[in-house]
Amino acid sequence: MAAMRGSLIAFCGLLAATAAGAQVDEVITARLDGYSIAGLATRLEAARELRHGIALFPGHPGILRLELEDGRPRYDMRGNFLVRSRRHWLDAQTLVLVIDAPSDQWATFFQHFRTTPRYGADIAALLAAASKKYRLADWTFVGTSEGSVSAFHAARMNPGLARRVILTSSVWGPTRNGNGLSDADWSALKAPLLWVHHQDDPCQFTAYAEAQRYAARTGSPLVTVRGGGPEKGGACQAFTAHGFVGVERLVVRAMRSWVSTGAVPEDVSAR
Repeated sequence: MAAMRGSLIAFCGLLAATAAGAQVDEVITARLDGYSIAGLATRLEAARELRHGIALFPGHPGILRLELEDGRPRYDMRGNFLVRSRRHWLDAQTLVLVIDAPSDQWATFFQHFRTTPRYGADIAALLAAASKKYRLADWTFVGTSEGSVSAFHAARMNPGLARRVILTSSVWGPTRNGNGLSDADWSALKAPLLWVHHQDDPCQFTAYAEAQRYAARTGSPLVTVRGGGPEKGGACQAFTAHGFVGVERLVVRAMRSWVSTGAVPEDVSAR
């Protein structure tokens, strides 16, 4: 794609102690025609032969403002489910990449933009940079809440990149920010799809009953999550059942199982 010309890559490593070993956070940036798109790449320091790339599309507003500051990654949305739980994906074969909005979309990042060919090209440019750096050819796209809109359209427009798609706590729409997934053309998605949703999701835009309906409509499996807590914040915020608070590790474990084996995981319950 023409927009990929002149793409440059910037990397910075940051080590952090975790229970699973040393965790490395790196910023990867694809610089395009007057703007850039960046991702926060996380892996285990000891990982040498990566096999799975997990592209994470966080919920509203989807704007991390990811930059380097004094040689370290600086970013917003640290409490988002996908951002805070990314460490649970890590093993010797897995890299996670939290996707930021393109820099020229930091003021808005409307849902409509995420449906456009340019957004598809932006994601392709960023994943091309990450694939080159880490020698990865296998990507799973994971979206949560409004980020499900990003993940779906990015996968739809990049069938050669998205081997699998996981949509969690999805926004059905329409909402004031856009149509959500209400007008998605599911026949255009070529990758296998897994739905993950909390039975008690309190957000009015992400009702569990709709997850059941969409799973049936798309002929794709649904993993139902139960339990967790304690909750805090508004109904559509990250530290409620909408953001799988208290069951993050179990939810990620189920998603990891599907990525690794292709077998539909059992429902998740902390009760």
